Amino acid sequence: MYGSVWLGVVTLFIAGITHWVYKWRNPKCNGKLPPGSMGLPLIGETIQFFIPSKSLDVPNFIKKRMKKYGPLFCTNLVGRPVVVSSDPDFNYYIFQQEGKLVELWYLDSFAKLVGLDPSSNAATGYVHKYARNLILAYLGTEVLKDKLLYRAEGLIRTRLHDWSKLPAFEIKACLSSMVFDLTAMEVLSDDFKKMGAHFSEKFANILQALFSFPLNIPGTTFRECLKNQKEAKRLIRDLLKERKVSFESCKGDLLDKLVDDAKIEKFLSDEYIVIFVFVILLASFETIPLATTLALKCLTEHPLAMQELIEEHEAILKNKENPNSGISWKEYKSMTFTHQVINETLRLANIVPGILRRAIKDIQVNAGWIILLYPAALQLDPNTFTDPLTFNPWRWKVFITIFLMQKYHIFILIFKNKKVVVSSI
Repeated sequence: MYGSVWLGVVTLFIAGITHWVYKWRNPKCNGKLPPGSMGLPLIGETIQFFIPSKSLDVPNFIKKRMKKYGPLFCTNLVGRPVVVSSDPDFNYYIFQQEGKLVELWYLDSFAKLVGLDPSSNAATGYVHKYARNLILAYLGTEVLKDKLLYRAEGLIRTRLHDWSKLPAFEIKACLSSMVFDLTAMEVLSDDFKKMGAHFSEKFANILQALFSFPLNIPGTTFRECLKNQKEAKRLIRDLLKERKVSFESCKGDLLDKLVDDAKIEKFLSDEYIVIFVFVILLASFETIPLATTLALKCLTEHPLAMQELIEEHEAILKNKENPNSGISWKEYKSMTFTHQVINETLRLANIVPGILRRAIKDIQVNAGWIILLYPAALQLDPNTFTDPLTFNPWRWKVFITIFLMQKYHIFILIFKNKKVVVSSI
């Protein structure tokens, strides 16, 4: 008798688990979801997604599923249903629906790293617009033209002189420190020097945790990065308190602007300002140094490109009225081959590994689902670029583009019916 009861219990349990797994792997949809797999219950395909790629090519996670399902597929990452798209038409459509059908979204790991509430980490359109305009006002093209170019050249000359005295140095680490200092001067003025010589080290390797499983337990990369984040934010918070007490001694930097705007903008709480400054400094530590390091590597491996680059710069120096004067904006704009090298480096570097949005209304994607746009698949598509993994700056003589990357305001190439469309993040 008891054997029959236990058999019935086990049967019901197995049936329940089977039904749950079936519902997990076949989510409901008001329309027709893209093909794909939800992976294992709870963890989905997170483990496969976080396996690091050591190649410039499209990561295996994306490549395998594109080959199996096409440019649009669904998956589950860190417990969230996700639609991944490398389709240019769909990506373009999503960008056009910003604030209508989709909203900005961040990975839970990123939200935790910067101190956002993971349950409500979407940014409103107004807040995002304010942040973007403020960054452009202090780090955009006009500022680059008026003063940043001069400051950057001075800092680069100084650091190159310092590095030349060393027997050896790690280029990525040195570039990160240099770009960080330049950015920190615009954001915090020379006050950032009060935070100690090791302030920039708090940001080193933090982005390693961005694409790691967000487990805050001893021994994990994520936990170590959280410790550095808390210390960096504490230093920024202390500086913010100082500025609010002695605001009459205005420095005219980005932090001063945030403190001043906080009197009008209600969303500019102290914690938001700390997070805002932290994110800008974090972005400066990784994006530009990563691309520059790749450019140096590619140029070293391609002597013809290096030679043409040298000849272009020597010609500019030869035509200078004052050989000791700094670089002018006109000279910078005249560097045709230099810009081709920059374009090719950005195409290969894949600085933005993915752009996240969340559906707020049912479209082909359920409301609440995350949309991961992956434009790099197009940048590495052999149908668009011949030998896409080959460093070939001369290919940009053919591609007439308006592809450009301003500091911290990145534009992604989207090819729509062979026509170049530029969309801001």
